[in-house]
Amino acid sequence: MTNDLPKISEAELEIMKVLWEKAPQTANEIIEKLESKMDWKPKTIRTLINRLVQKEAVSFHQGKGRLYEYYPVVSQEHFLQVETKSFLKRFYGASLKPLLVNFLKEEKLSSEDIKELKLILDEKSDEKQRKDNKNE
Repeated sequence: MTNDLPKISEAELEIMKVLWEKAPQTANEIIEKLESKMDWKPKTIRTLINRLVQKEAVSFHQGKGRLYEYYPVVSQEHFLQVETKSFLKRFYGASLKPLLVNFLKEEKLSSEDIKELKLILDEKSDEKQRKDNKNE
């Protein structure tokens, strides 16, 4: 999958979340999961599924009988990666530092969270040093 990502609406994202949780699923299974949670009619959910198929974010194969089983073509990881970059670009000019600083100032972090963040930053620092040494 390239960096091109179909534009997925908030409503369509609810369908994607169901399919990322478990795939493949029939339209009836998706409807069952979303009907009470979203207060949507089955026809609305089927329309959203069809839109996602047209956008090539979801595909299907014929399962048992004549039922179609739907599965995501766009992975949750890829979607989050592209959407995060888009968010950063729109709100922070693609700079991660102001976002992180803002988040860290406002968020209550556990000791475990802080250790994990330090580990990630240390790994990034080591990665950068190796890259810099390679380019010298």
